[in-house]
Amino acid sequence: MASWIWVLIPIVAILAGVMKRYIDLKEKQIDALQHDAVEKRERYAAQTERLEARVRVLERIATDKGIDVADEIERLRDTR
Repeated sequence: MASWIWVLIPIVAILAGVMKRYIDLKEKQIDALQHDAVEKRERYAAQTERLEARVRVLERIATDKGIDVADEIERLRDTR
């Protein structure tokens, strides 16, 4: 009975090593996905900020009574 235990110990050790490698791989995959998510969030935040700035300009143009709208639009295009 004791002789099969000596066979079982290396098998369990090998399986433990395989599981550790699998877990390490999954952790690396999760880290990569998190990194991608952070990059996307930063990109979307920057895009949202640009769009909000454009909307503020358009709101100012639409509500400013003393400025000719066409001239203001052309002036804003020139500043880019």
